[in-house]
Amino acid sequence: MKLSILDQTPLYIGETVADALQASKELAVLADKLGYTRYWITEHHDLKHVACPAPEILISYLGAHTKRIRIGAGAILLPHYKPYKVAETFNTLATLFPGRIDLGLGRAPGGSAEATTALSGRFLEEVRRMPEKVEELLRFMRRSFPQNHMYHSLDAAPVPTLAPEPWLLGTGMKSAKLAAKNKMSYAFGYFMSDKDGNELLDTYRSEFVGSNPYTLLAVSVICSETKERAEELAHWVHVLNDIQSKGEKKLPTLEEAKEINVEPNPSSKLIAGTIDDVVQQLEELKTNYQPDELMITTMIPSRRDRLSSFQLIGEALIQQ
Repeated sequence: MKLSILDQTPLYIGETVADALQASKELAVLADKLGYTRYWITEHHDLKHVACPAPEILISYLGAHTKRIRIGAGAILLPHYKPYKVAETFNTLATLFPGRIDLGLGRAPGGSAEATTALSGRFLEEVRRMPEKVEELLRFMRRSFPQNHMYHSLDAAPVPTLAPEPWLLGTGMKSAKLAAKNKMSYAFGYFMSDKDGNELLDTYRSEFVGSNPYTLLAVSVICSETKERAEELAHWVHVLNDIQSKGEKKLPTLEEAKEINVEPNPSSKLIAGTIDDVVQQLEELKTNYQPDELMITTMIPSRRDRLSSFQLIGEALIQQ
């Protein structure tokens, strides 16, 4: 089974941002050692519990400390940026780390209304232009502007020997169709979508322009050595989700969460349990959705438990 990691660079109570970024490096090194396929960094702005607004910078740091694993963004939020600049940035990364760079694209704001305005000022208009911006970015990366286009002779330098692999991340039909139209690999955010994943993935595969559609399913997972610990950590996640749904920003400690009674959301897709439980549920997901790859994200209030979760899964499913 191909397994990868989506890192949201969690920032825990009592930590500095520097601590959180160093922890991402530590996890990337472990993932490289265990044989995970790729390691992606998310983009968020002015959120109190996550630490990375600039994945392109953290990617270069992770690349310098790893040897084999693919590294990338999951995702660069394209409505905020000019395609040319994004192409230049990721071409530079692909020049530094040949054959290892992924460029995942998304359309979410990634933060508050104030942060969104500070970044782009015209976010909704830029979201509407997403198909146009994706096409322009890909033409820069593929050097495929027609001869009569004003950018025909313009390179997004440096031009790497191996271009970054373009991905589209999404949770709905628009993203599935856009990825298929543009011959992009498609990452479906299973853990954050209420859509029918099978319908989206089938649409992507059937409408893919070309012969090599590639799909990834992103899943929220907690794996622990005991069921009791896994349930404790899962309860914290449900409490966090409830708090955030009410607009509150305070991150609870594990002890505080234990005192809060919250029923899990019936639509929650969190997988939590011992390694046997997790392996069984991941195998079921793979059977049901037929993705080419699974990507795991884990947001829990303990660095030690987070590292242990990825290690248990990697040892069971990659190094078996």
